[in-house]
Amino acid sequence: MSDHGAREFDLLIIGSGIAGTTAAITAAARGLRVGVLSKEPEIAESNTWYAQGGIVGPSDEDTPELLEKDIVVAGDHMNSIDAVRLLVEEGPPLVESLLRQELGVNFSRNASGEIDLTREAAHSVRRIYHVLDMTGKAIEEALVRTITGSGSVTIFPNTTAIDLITNVHNSRDAQEKYRHLRVIGTYALDNASLSVNAFFAPHVVLATGGVGNLFLHTSNPDGATGDGLAMAYRIGAEVLNAEYVQFHPTVLYHRDAGRFLITESLRGEGARLLNHSGDYFMDRYIPDAADLGPRDEVTRAIYREMEREDSDYVRLDATHITGVDLATRFPTIYSTCGSLGIDIRKDLIPVVPAEHYFCGGVKVDLQGQTSIAGLYAVGEIACTGVHGANRLASVSLLEALLWGRRCGNSVSDEHRRIGATLLSSIPEWVEPTVVEEFDPVLVNQDFLTVQSTMWNYAGIIRSRKRLTRAQADLDYMSHRIEQFYRGARLTRRIIELRNSVLASIIIVRSALANPVSRGCHFVE
Repeated sequence: MSDHGAREFDLLIIGSGIAGTTAAITAAARGLRVGVLSKEPEIAESNTWYAQGGIVGPSDEDTPELLEKDIVVAGDHMNSIDAVRLLVEEGPPLVESLLRQELGVNFSRNASGEIDLTREAAHSVRRIYHVLDMTGKAIEEALVRTITGSGSVTIFPNTTAIDLITNVHNSRDAQEKYRHLRVIGTYALDNASLSVNAFFAPHVVLATGGVGNLFLHTSNPDGATGDGLAMAYRIGAEVLNAEYVQFHPTVLYHRDAGRFLITESLRGEGARLLNHSGDYFMDRYIPDAADLGPRDEVTRAIYREMEREDSDYVRLDATHITGVDLATRFPTIYSTCGSLGIDIRKDLIPVVPAEHYFCGGVKVDLQGQTSIAGLYAVGEIACTGVHGANRLASVSLLEALLWGRRCGNSVSDEHRRIGATLLSSIPEWVEPTVVEEFDPVLVNQDFLTVQSTMWNYAGIIRSRKRLTRAQADLDYMSHRIEQFYRGARLTRRIIELRNSVLASIIIVRSALANPVSRGCHFVE
């Protein structure tokens, strides 16, 4: 290839949230040349940016054993014990050493000047570090500031990965087909020019985020379309626990609100869920924990209550909270709701469940290594086993931070190069002979069909009949979309549509294969 040198790295990372940027910072500090691809024009745009609640950190009230117990109970005992124990031992200290001391994240403090620990659902003690209600934004800003200031990290914004490059699938050398499969890069689209380039590295990290936009209602940003899951699956990587899709109980219900999350921390400070009859109903569903029960149980309780009352939403009541200045503690929620005419100190907040977090993903080990040589996955798209069947609140950022760090170190320890012969055998991207311009109306309608299918048939409450219908509809759509993709002039939207339908099929197939209701996979 004539000009690949500018796009050849020691480590290539696809995604720029907390997991990907932590891996980049770690590897760059150890001397590796790192390339980071983000399909967003602004690389800070990610699921991390929108995380409100916080991240589990060190607490005098806490112990590794107690944190392990809470994670495993929330995960319905489907967790990898090895992964959980690694997290509870190494995760909280990393928040202190990397985020607070090294990167200078200014976590909120109480009147005594100490870290203001908060609590969320299913946590036994206050152990969550936060920056008001914009924790993810503060962390992401610190991480992005660090990688943009590094001379060893090259950032490619507005660049959408299309497919992973492997020796077996892409080399023109027939002998490579008989060698062990390994990933050596990715083809990626420049969203502005619509040109496709190959990027190379002996280690490629998927840090592409979640699957929220496979569903009609989600708290995720637009870019969460299951890209990493689809790309890894197409080359044969192992996928695990894809049926476990977590829905957040409380997303603001308002026609002008978009996808605005109402953090669980508000319930941690005392807010309670209220139905249209004026009853605090959670005691009927989860007597021991009520409004602070595990997310999957709270979500189903809200769903049942909406079903029982034939309503589109329930209300969250924070009006009785004392001892906390809601406007100061939750400024983003206060201002957003206020702009819609809702004063959270005096008014009830209309809320509805929405897809929030993917507990399954590409199967990885304790260093983030997948089942395919050269391919790593970290963050939400990876399945480490930490979350089991349901994620404990504020553990996801911690998992992403820790596995990003471990992945960056592991790659640095195993540093190697791609052979020149193999590199030269990889062809440039080939455009179809006859290119079809896409009709955005048709593409948007296909997206809507995927999202409606997943919401109605593979959402909060599932049945075998619904899942079977979803599989049939998605299989039909997949065939049509793949044919269209093969002849289309590529855009980010078309790539995302192709990935969305495949990622949806993976989730539905996993759900059909598991008849046992557990955690956030609930089957009637």
